[in-house]
Amino acid sequence: MFHSPAYDEPRQEAELRPITRSAGLRTAPLGVTVLLRAAFAFLALAVLGAYTLPAFADEAMRLRGDVTARGDVLTLEDLVEGAPSSAAKRPLFRAPALGATGTIQARRILEAVAALNLGAVETGGRLQVAVQRAARRVGAQEIEAALRRALETAYGVDAKSVSVRLDGDGPMLLAPVDLDGQVVALDLNYDPRSRRVGGLMTLGERQASLRVSGVVIEMRDVAIVNRTLNRGEPVTAADLTIERRPREGSPPDALASGATLVGEVAQRTLSQGAILRTGDTAPPELVARGEAVTIVYESPGISLAMRGQATDAGRLGATVNVVNIASKKVLQAIVIGPGRVSVGPAPPQRQASAEPPTTLR
Repeated sequence: MFHSPAYDEPRQEAELRPITRSAGLRTAPLGVTVLLRAAFAFLALAVLGAYTLPAFADEAMRLRGDVTARGDVLTLEDLVEGAPSSAAKRPLFRAPALGATGTIQARRILEAVAALNLGAVETGGRLQVAVQRAARRVGAQEIEAALRRALETAYGVDAKSVSVRLDGDGPMLLAPVDLDGQVVALDLNYDPRSRRVGGLMTLGERQASLRVSGVVIEMRDVAIVNRTLNRGEPVTAADLTIERRPREGSPPDALASGATLVGEVAQRTLSQGAILRTGDTAPPELVARGEAVTIVYESPGISLAMRGQATDAGRLGATVNVVNIASKKVLQAIVIGPGRVSVGPAPPQRQASAEPPTTLR
């Protein structure tokens, strides 16, 4: 409840003077004709009243329930429904502070209305009215964005590569609901060594302000695994998410993009939420050890294909050893596709042996 006397007590308004009877009116005896006319007039008024009374009842003043105040004061129409237009804008009470809630005792509202001689007000059994002051709430996200903009303008800091960790439990700037515009950071101070930053957050012509401080954190994009990937399992686009993480604490070899990883396979078990690092994935092996392969020999004017068996596993472009099934000779070949290897007129030397290359027979 609000305890401020300025809020609980209504403003004193000038009282309306009651209408008085005119002096010096003469009286005369009433005749039969006059009495008959008065009787007919009374009946007419009674019939007319049967139709008009409900309409007046609908326009009776009623105490409102919970009220939301948008300004500094509460008027009669804010608190009483059906208030006459001539007095609707009369200020009665001061509104709570921005974003705050208070109560007004119903009897105080009735006293304020009675002082205006406006008639009775139906309370609906309410003993008090709750009043909430509407406010525009500028949260930590908008405040941080304003600080980053100011850092870029005043100190040349790349606003996209940093974040600001604000001090305290989520600062909140409260402003009138009709105060539009973007929050601005003024009186900015920044220490590049400690990375401490502070400033005055304002709206309008400093109509609403809040001083905040925090620490500037350098950020970077990293690829995150959305689900656990087993060793040898291929990576899809849905398995990866790019997130901004503090550079400090992230692995130096963390990958910043996952686009080139799609189609590769996990080289070890990758847990959900893990940061992808160099070597965590690799292109899939197109030739498995012991697999039957097709050996392709191509040269100008000649194209041959023969059966072979791989003695090594290899990915696209890798050099593997294969056995020519027909000649039983071991050849070096380059993987060119799933189950396909290529040998040329002068195949490369095998790294494991200094012997001259074996010719194709």
